[in-house]
Amino acid sequence: MALTTDPADLVGRVRRDVGRNLLRARNGVKYVTGIDRPEVGLTPKDTVWKRGKTELWRYRSDRQTVGTPVLIVMSLISRSYILDLHPSSSFVGALRDEGFDPYMLDWGIPDERDAGNDLSTYVDELLPLAVDAVLDSSGAGQVNLIGYCYGGLLSLLLGAAHPGLPVSSLLTMATPVDFAQMGMFGRMFDTGRLSPEDLVDDTGNVPPDVIHNAFRVLKPTADLTAYAVLWEKLWDDKQMEGFQVMGQWTRDHIPFPGAAFRETVAMMRDKSLMQDRVRVGGRRVSLTDIEWPLLNVIAAKDHIVPPAAARPVCDLVGSSRAQTLEIPAGHVGLVMGKAAATTTMPKIFDWLHEHSDPADDDVLQSDPPPHEQESA
Repeated sequence: MALTTDPADLVGRVRRDVGRNLLRARNGVKYVTGIDRPEVGLTPKDTVWKRGKTELWRYRSDRQTVGTPVLIVMSLISRSYILDLHPSSSFVGALRDEGFDPYMLDWGIPDERDAGNDLSTYVDELLPLAVDAVLDSSGAGQVNLIGYCYGGLLSLLLGAAHPGLPVSSLLTMATPVDFAQMGMFGRMFDTGRLSPEDLVDDTGNVPPDVIHNAFRVLKPTADLTAYAVLWEKLWDDKQMEGFQVMGQWTRDHIPFPGAAFRETVAMMRDKSLMQDRVRVGGRRVSLTDIEWPLLNVIAAKDHIVPPAAARPVCDLVGSSRAQTLEIPAGHVGLVMGKAAATTTMPKIFDWLHEHSDPADDDVLQSDPPPHEQESA
């Protein structure tokens, strides 16, 4: 930037810098104390089914044009509001506005009563029940599945264990299958290095702090970089709001149920997914039994699920209609931000339209009434 000696220009710059520093001081106090923290998960929704802590949400819409509903399966360790961070950056809101009928499966916050939840709990019990609940609620005959991160792995196991479910298509996003390519996550549980029992607490689960610290270790300079960006943009209220909601999500993990965690570590160690000998509920299941159309979405800049860990998905399934889509984004950038809005979402919408039926006039929603049912 060229230097200037114009007094008026110098005074203007001083005033601007003083004003920004005052805003930095104000917003810094808000950030540290948590005052005016933005709300998340604001897209209107209703709970249409629940079992224990697991809830199925249907997002309200007055513009539904697609008859085949979309069921989003979240990771077991992440808050589902990453897909509904802000009205201006909401994956489920974008689905709704595109005319889809979106549902979200939220696992709740596990405690000691959930420590025994193993992969079969999710794959053989909760997920099939949730699919049935979506079909009951929507009146549709099939559902499109979207699995995000570990939710994608659960969706793949669901397809392997129950390939006859009425699923029109499966879309996996940032889904790990080759744990040998997971970097530190893959290496830390190599036989003899770290035992699952080393991380399980008195509740029988892996506590959130352990999960958060594991992600921090993957990118140790991330906090320093984030604080540098925060200071630079602290004067800007919009930037500040975005930083707050994103920072909240990255720190806001939930416990990993102990039984499912132990089975996941076993899969990492024995490479059973890659060798087609994975077991769920004591029986062998095969990803080659999945014949649903499948779109595997990979984040090229993902440091949590590196591209090499997610690429083999299409090679492992039996579907002849499996495709891979690689997006120049990070783990979260797949579902929010510029890359999501300009690349990920339009391609996902095209895929879902291709595998969906149009809505019948008698199932179009105007203002769906709240409805909640408890599964026996």
